[in-house]
Amino acid sequence: MDLKLRAPDSDQHSISLPGKVSHLSSRYTGTLSSGNGKEYEIEGNIADLMSAGHDYSIANWSNHLGVMAAAYEDVWRNRSIGILSGEPFPIEKEKELLINWLEPAPDKLYLDVGCSTALYARSVKQAENESVVVAIDISKAMLQEARKKASKEDADMFLIQADARTMPFYAGMFDGLMMGGTLNELTDELKVLYECRRIIKKGGTFFMMHLLTADSIAGKLLQGPAGWGGVKFWTLKQSNELFERAGFKVDDQFNIGIVCFSKLIAV
Repeated sequence: MDLKLRAPDSDQHSISLPGKVSHLSSRYTGTLSSGNGKEYEIEGNIADLMSAGHDYSIANWSNHLGVMAAAYEDVWRNRSIGILSGEPFPIEKEKELLINWLEPAPDKLYLDVGCSTALYARSVKQAENESVVVAIDISKAMLQEARKKASKEDADMFLIQADARTMPFYAGMFDGLMMGGTLNELTDELKVLYECRRIIKKGGTFFMMHLLTADSIAGKLLQGPAGWGGVKFWTLKQSNELFERAGFKVDDQFNIGIVCFSKLIAV
């Protein structure tokens, strides 16, 4: 299916992303045009719909490095929960929690926000191949790595380079959303959460993995330098207040150390 999007340059115009762009085993390069004539490039199945005028943290910009993208999932992401929590937590358990809470269904539309290498998006496609999955990130390097991994797994999806503060999607477009660790790296976390609420259907599920403020002195010392790079941490109460302010209800939560998984429902 083609994906109808809101043009980044104008709320009054739309663009259509061809369904064949999501077939990642076949390389696709081309151009999209909005109603007012502005063009957007698709290179290697990745549609560039970035909007201008935003600032980014050091943590955000580090994701643009090719070496970071190549090492991210295999070196860090597969081990990160256990390292951060101090307790064993295999990546397969995280994927299981994602699928149990999101409950992907055939022909439903799902978005991986700040996808990095699209670990969550790929997991949803593996669980329900007939679902339609979109993955966005500001980093082209991460999206290129996502394409490689998804192609090997025959996990077709739409890959879009876009800023989560101004997403090129229509209101109520998605049946479910997912975000893994991105919230802590955002410079405008509330604006992104408002955008997420705008594009998800009422009653839709938003699967969120985020990091909490450490309780121990040692933990606080470790989180201090991360703050210099733009990484933020909140208490569980502060996190839930953010979600509720943006229009989400906390339906379920699971904590392991400073790592928190939240099942949010759009109200």
